[in-house]
Amino acid sequence: MSTPERLIESTRELLWERGYVGTSPKAILERAGAGQGSMYHHFKGKPDLALAAIRRTAEELRTTAEGVLGGPGTPYERIEAYLRRERDVLRGCPIGRLTMDPDVVASAKLRAPVDETLDRIRERLAGIVEEGKERGQFAPSLDGEEIAATILATVQGGYVLARASGSPAAFDTGVRGLLSLLAPPSTTTDRPET
Repeated sequence: MSTPERLIESTRELLWERGYVGTSPKAILERAGAGQGSMYHHFKGKPDLALAAIRRTAEELRTTAEGVLGGPGTPYERIEAYLRRERDVLRGCPIGRLTMDPDVVASAKLRAPVDETLDRIRERLAGIVEEGKERGQFAPSLDGEEIAATILATVQGGYVLARASGSPAAFDTGVRGLLSLLAPPSTTTDRPET
């Protein structure tokens, strides 16, 4: 791996672990096994390197999401696959965590790939909900944009609850609850009418 690649990958890991504020140039260089002048030889400084790392992480997350959301199955099954896909729940979302970093939020340049990623996933989810409504698999009263926002809120909130409790159970509980609310109506009645 080239020095710029090692710097980007090390920065990605450190941003996920420590956030922007907690990621020092010294820590990046140590993790990358790079010499002191390497960062400034290949990048303008920490913000430039962080932007490259955030863009890479954002692209990876969008690709992973699209791999599941664009996969086989009904709209419900694709949403379920997205919610249940393998994640490092206790580590949190590498993009979502950046929204809590004041330096990232304050920088339009650093925030842009974060916003773009969340927007693209939300738009994709909204389209899948609308597809499910057209197929009669979701209630016609559901709003695709609102449900997409709810799905993202469940995922990001699930990360927070799991990290707070030290267990992925809170994430899994939120996912199960949302899926039960979205589940297509069954064709048989479970309870007799009263």
